[in-house]
Amino acid sequence: MSTSAGKILSLWLAGIVSVYAVSIILAELEISTKFNSGFWLLLLGAWLLAWLFVERLSAIADTPDIFSLIRNIAIPVIFGLWLLLGWEVVVRGFDIPQVLLPPPSMIAARFAASLPILWADFQQTFLKAVLIGYVLGCGSGFLIAIVIDRSPFLRRGLLPIGNLVSALPIIGVAPIMVMWFGFDWQSKAAVVVVMTFFPMLVNMLAGLSAANNMQLDLMKTYGANYWQTLLKLRLPEALPFIFNALKINSTLALIGAIVAEFFGTPIVGMGFRISTEVGRMNVDMVWAEIAVAALAGSAFYSVIALIERKLTFWHPSMRA
Repeated sequence: MSTSAGKILSLWLAGIVSVYAVSIILAELEISTKFNSGFWLLLLGAWLLAWLFVERLSAIADTPDIFSLIRNIAIPVIFGLWLLLGWEVVVRGFDIPQVLLPPPSMIAARFAASLPILWADFQQTFLKAVLIGYVLGCGSGFLIAIVIDRSPFLRRGLLPIGNLVSALPIIGVAPIMVMWFGFDWQSKAAVVVVMTFFPMLVNMLAGLSAANNMQLDLMKTYGANYWQTLLKLRLPEALPFIFNALKINSTLALIGAIVAEFFGTPIVGMGFRISTEVGRMNVDMVWAEIAVAALAGSAFYSVIALIERKLTFWHPSMRA
């Protein structure tokens, strides 16, 4: 057996022991919420064992591809599970009121029992308001940046206005959009457009200026016109800036749509559900909606990052 294989086997055995320790802890959680010193020592030991497991697993470099893939998946999963376990233990061990902070088990139970409601809210907020507003905001910012690039007058006039609009608070913009576009998802998409337009515009203009003079002179030597230079040189050089704006806007769009729903919406949507359930003191449902938003935002960001890695593999940051 090779050294790397032996290390992996020993670490997985340590992981099994950690799982067994977790099962004992969870069994104790079902018995009582008042823990003795032995329980806390058991918890500390399990935490230390899991930390050693993840630390040693991260240090192994010379592993086959399949083990590298398993390791890269296992480390964040184990880390996340232990954070949830710590949350559960702290809330139950110190008898924190559920209205202040419900345990993850309670949130998971509400999540499983409310899947139809959560799916309807996800459709209203993410699939309609976020995605449509994101595409319109980023797309218009991209196109207008190309127009501005050919007009120094527009560049000097529009950028200061863009900086002013981007500094406007969302709680001031959202009610206006609701009055203009109504209470349905269209007004939330309009808020997303406002929030995502100028980050894309500014990053796109910066990206179009990324090509150096030597590269531009080479294109002139080849007799390339403006559009050929734009498509074959300046846009590829601007890709890191474009994806930077896309990743920033992926989080801004979700935040903007949820906050905009606080100011008027049909009886569906993540923001509507959060504001309503807080008033009813159903904090577990609020956390379930937060979990949906976190999962959707993380998946959205990851898809954009994956596309960026495929298209900008030549960039030094990707090679590193």
